[in-house]
Amino acid sequence: MALALGTGGLVLLALLGELSRPRITALIAARRARRRAVDGAVAVEAGYDPGRERRAEQRARALLRSCIDPHDWAMYRDLGFLRVWGGRGAGPTGPSAATGSYAYLIYPHKPIVAYVPQTGALLSEYCVAFPDRSRPYGSARLPDSDDVLAKWMALAADERGLIAEANMHLPGRQVDPDRVRCDLVRLSRWEREREARRLSGKLRAA
Repeated sequence: MALALGTGGLVLLALLGELSRPRITALIAARRARRRAVDGAVAVEAGYDPGRERRAEQRARALLRSCIDPHDWAMYRDLGFLRVWGGRGAGPTGPSAATGSYAYLIYPHKPIVAYVPQTGALLSEYCVAFPDRSRPYGSARLPDSDDVLAKWMALAADERGLIAEANMHLPGRQVDPDRVRCDLVRLSRWEREREARRLSGKLRAA
């Protein structure tokens, strides 16, 4: 009798083990998944430096400042964009461009905007991109000031080639024309004030 009860108990335990095995397996798998998630989060946290973007931009600004003239650097520092004068016959075409010289506004991570300084007429937008393929973390985009420098160098080195290869759109495709006109007003006022300070300094020195 005792033997029969013992055998029955063993069979019952075996059946309970078989029935509970899927649940136990699922619990173990869930525990392992949570552990992998925690370990991954720790690894990411250890490898990602939240100050990396800020330091990269600081280095980019220092490089940009060393490459452009003081007037242009002051313009970018104060206004957030650069103006680059175009060469006749090398860039935009059309009635507006034919009426006089033209220039470009370079914004970080936005199309280059061509316009006529004498009239303020907007000519076109030229979409170009310079991804940063060397950075292991964060966005593939260059820091803002590196993007501006890359566009500035491309225009200075080969304006015709850059304009030929860029995706050209009518004004307003990606950059708000009202913003551009406002920036042109800001630029004009900034240059007048800068010139007034320069003349005032000369008068005081005299």
